[in-house]
Amino acid sequence: MLDELHNQGRFYGLPATEYESRAATLLDALDLAGLEKRTVQSLSGGQRRRLDVALGLMNHPPLLFLDEPTTGLDPHARANLWEHIAAMRERYGMTIVLTTHYLDEADSMAERVVVIDHGEIIADATPDALKRDHADDVITLTVVAAPGGGAVQAVPDDAARVRAALAAEVEQVELTPGPDGALAVRISTTHGADRLPAAIEALRVGGFVVRSAALKQASLDDVFLNLTGRSLREEAA
Repeated sequence: MLDELHNQGRFYGLPATEYESRAATLLDALDLAGLEKRTVQSLSGGQRRRLDVALGLMNHPPLLFLDEPTTGLDPHARANLWEHIAAMRERYGMTIVLTTHYLDEADSMAERVVVIDHGEIIADATPDALKRDHADDVITLTVVAAPGGGAVQAVPDDAARVRAALAAEVEQVELTPGPDGALAVRISTTHGADRLPAAIEALRVGGFVVRSAALKQASLDDVFLNLTGRSLREEAA
């Protein structure tokens, strides 16, 4: 494995002392120290990916292209590789252009995301801007009318009261009658983390008790689906 790095240094015309020093530094930084005499074929998938990164960094490039570097890796190996790549990026101050089908990686790692569909750029912005403009957070609540005597029932009047209570806070509300006289409330909105406590308070003031609450924040997978009309799983198939 060490020979691969040395050969890469020779390819870029580096003097022996320089490529030997860089190879040693990269092996240590990418947690490959001690594997110098191993053949590439004997390395694990995660080790091979880290070796690929080391090879790409031998000439200290200002721009590094990574083409789906974590494909086929298990979650632990993926997280480990990204930890090393982030450290290398910080150390060398380089720009990384990444292609990936793991949109959670793009969300957490990228400062700018470009969505390409059938060879055409259909979106180009920060992850937060894409989620704000092309997807909604989803708040799910289970509510019942506050006790006022008698059995509580999810009658149409309750649904109208819920909509009236939430009118000032949210625009998209779906209501589904549930068991025990409860109403399932599904709210699609931006800034769900901010809207959730406000929605609970509005319902309390409107005479309802919130039994449960959940928030699913928009993801880049939602953005891709909304922009293209299909999921990445469908595209891969």
